[in-house]
Amino acid sequence: MQQQNIACFGYGKTTRAIAKAFGPCTFFDDKITEASTDDEGNILKPVSEFDTSLFTHEIPSPGFPPYHPLIRQSKHLISEYDFFAPTMPFSIWISGTNGKTTTTQMVEYLLADRGAISGGNIGTPLADMSSDAPIWVLETSSFSMHYTNVARPNIYALLPVTPDHVSWHGSMEEYYKAKLKPLSMMKEGEAVILPKMFADEPTNAFKIIYETEADLAEYFGFDTSRIKFKGAFLMDALIAMGIDKILYDRCDYDKINAFVLDPHRQEEFRDAKDRLWINDSKATNIDATLAALRTYKDHRIHLILGGDDKGVDLEELFIPLKNYDVAVYAIGSNATRLEALCRQYAIPCTLCHTLDVAVHEISQKHNRHSIGMLSPAAASLDQFTSYAQRGNLFKELAAAAK
Repeated sequence: MQQQNIACFGYGKTTRAIAKAFGPCTFFDDKITEASTDDEGNILKPVSEFDTSLFTHEIPSPGFPPYHPLIRQSKHLISEYDFFAPTMPFSIWISGTNGKTTTTQMVEYLLADRGAISGGNIGTPLADMSSDAPIWVLETSSFSMHYTNVARPNIYALLPVTPDHVSWHGSMEEYYKAKLKPLSMMKEGEAVILPKMFADEPTNAFKIIYETEADLAEYFGFDTSRIKFKGAFLMDALIAMGIDKILYDRCDYDKINAFVLDPHRQEEFRDAKDRLWINDSKATNIDATLAALRTYKDHRIHLILGGDDKGVDLEELFIPLKNYDVAVYAIGSNATRLEALCRQYAIPCTLCHTLDVAVHEISQKHNRHSIGMLSPAAASLDQFTSYAQRGNLFKELAAAAK
């Protein structure tokens, strides 16, 4: 493969790792306005200068939408996963709408003694992963699978799938199609853990079908009373333990219970007045927010919603929201839309626009019997660099609230 024949779409972490591993590449990015060269010898060009005839491989960054001009013009498109398929070791792919990161981390944790390492959407590009590792555990987004046509998992765990990324995929049907794509490539002797709604999807892999946590516990013979995780995290733990059971016939309650969750997912803390706040900034879609609400359903909830909702139907949130003792504080680019829906469904709402105003407003009404929660059901990039920045600011503001 000639180094100069690789074009990378998007000057991001994934494509830059590929360029570092395989020599200088040519990058095309919407933010590049004139041709230049970076410190590592890569050529950076505007999108308008792309010529597909000059390249043998065109690798898009994850999240690069299918309607982008570069994708439409390319004739040698290959996903990051397909690019590394020839050297990919035994692989476990974790996907779904929510819980991918936690489940991936749990699987890596349980299989660490077997040499497993994790990557993919979880933060480590495939180019930075050792092909000498016996097991790759990959958090796999629908974006990656949309472009993947060769690589396949040996074990595929699909967490529940609910509306998300509709604007990127164009429809829920296309979103489902991307999530189910690996099934058509899997072989006999491989396994897929699959939500019941997709039970009839054809595959040569062995199917383990579930609808609830109880289904998974029953199939694998796990005692959920011995697992410390509850709510959405219980399903993550059961799937991780199920994969360990499939591969090594093990069930280690002490080990899974020793796993420590990342921040920004239902992260509890208290302020100087002993009031409980929940940082659930990683709840970037409706289902994640509903999972948080279910966890705290017996409390009065002051709920901060809003951001980039990615074009989903927000009524999917408001219909069940009526069943909770909740007041909404609307922020972000969809704040006025949220306010209108709150009016429609007779849910108390304060239009705040920004996070600092929302925390201040909540603090005036919050007490030791209620909960102040950031669970926005939306992405953060309209006002923040990441969900982590949003969550950290929330924690700072809430801790200082008076």
